[in-house]
Amino acid sequence: MMFRSILLITSFLASISVYAQVETLNQKASGYRGIWYFIGDTKNDYVYKYSGGLGTYPANHYPFSVYAPTVGRTFFCYGGVTDSSSRALCHMVGFFDHKTGMVSRPTLVLNKQTGDAHDNPVIQLDSQGYIWLFSTSHGTERPSFIHRSRKPYDISAFDRMEATRRDENGQTVPFNNFSYLQTYYQPGSGFFNLMTHYDRGVLPYGAKKPRRTISYITSPDGITWSAWQDIATIEEGHYQSSGQRGSRIGSAFNYHPNTKVGAGLDYRTNVYYVETDDFGKSWHTADGKPVQLPLKDTLNAALVKDYRKLGRNVYISDVNYDAANRPIILYVSSKGPEPGPQNGPYEWQVAHWTGKQWAIHAVAQSDHNYDMASLVVEGNTWRIIGSFEAGPQPFGTGGELTILESRNAGKSWKTVKAVTQNSVRNHAYPRRPVVAHPGFYAFWADGNARKPSASFLYFCNREGQVFQFPAEMKAEMEKPVLVGKN
Repeated sequence: MMFRSILLITSFLASISVYAQVETLNQKASGYRGIWYFIGDTKNDYVYKYSGGLGTYPANHYPFSVYAPTVGRTFFCYGGVTDSSSRALCHMVGFFDHKTGMVSRPTLVLNKQTGDAHDNPVIQLDSQGYIWLFSTSHGTERPSFIHRSRKPYDISAFDRMEATRRDENGQTVPFNNFSYLQTYYQPGSGFFNLMTHYDRGVLPYGAKKPRRTISYITSPDGITWSAWQDIATIEEGHYQSSGQRGSRIGSAFNYHPNTKVGAGLDYRTNVYYVETDDFGKSWHTADGKPVQLPLKDTLNAALVKDYRKLGRNVYISDVNYDAANRPIILYVSSKGPEPGPQNGPYEWQVAHWTGKQWAIHAVAQSDHNYDMASLVVEGNTWRIIGSFEAGPQPFGTGGELTILESRNAGKSWKTVKAVTQNSVRNHAYPRRPVVAHPGFYAFWADGNARKPSASFLYFCNREGQVFQFPAEMKAEMEKPVLVGKN
């Protein structure tokens, strides 16, 4: 316990030092350029475990864009760079005006002092129209930040919020470290954030290895936060993705077994799901059965599918809800973490709660674990936009984007639109906005999956027409560029 306390104190002091160095810049960037990032040199033909233009990475961050009908604008954020030769992660905010069809020059809110795309920001709007930017951190070595726009529906300037939370002893402490954040806002209640905190000294085989503990934390005003409440603490921890429909917020997550020696976080399996309808006061499974958090056992009431016994990895992309407000989980499974055909097929599936059971249906196949897709539900029509087709760097992160559609609750799917074609770089991590407007249906970046490259930002409308944000802007508002003939 003493060693764990020393580790926590050392990490806290280091993050405080960086916290003081990171300034709120509120500068106008010259245009839209995303960060190129990689992790894991695999020393084979595919070079990296994953890599490319990851300005809207990872799947466990949400949202990157929010439509505000009051002003007819979609506000968005991304991990950007000041020019294509830079690898310094900057947190950028922009908006697309649906009335004029023009995009703003992006505001550079801060330089995160890292090149790690795990520190990408997420964005949310409150009931007064203030824009909130949550700057995440990959672990405890760097601090996190919360900013709020100085004026409603205005990206000109942001102020850093000196947020606090309650610790496990009920004491008020700075809330300046959170990872893998998903933020939701409910008028009358405030912010509900799902997040990860890193716990060292809790695993039975070494204090230096952290458990990734998934939790939630709430705030009425974005400044004063509750204590975080753990959702699950199974073995080495979890990655969670989530969704919201009205007052319902649900978390779908996998887990890292601690029995496969040497595999570490590359071994992730199983699918679980829990939800709350009362802002975290109580939690239950999809069938309404109450659960006591945190979940601690691998076999529990929240288990959707046991992939561990099948020997398959699981990567969860998205969570949404059908017309009856029942959960749908979108994910990919594979034989292992290394890129390449040997771990295929990379199988995409949806798990749908029918009201009686979890029905699991095949969707498609792709060529990489970190291909990502977003699920949009409009009545009885389900649409998925994702990197299902091989791109110019096959078996690399991303590829060519397509839109798939199902009109029978996910039982069968057909391709209705090839969104990108004949690309130079792979397209990756298409993200659906909160309350998506038909004119801004998904938002993503491109990048070379084999070597460092420029990365550009794009969005598409519901018909699948693609527009590129201008990399260099001469005016404060400009028209995005229509890509191709689609």
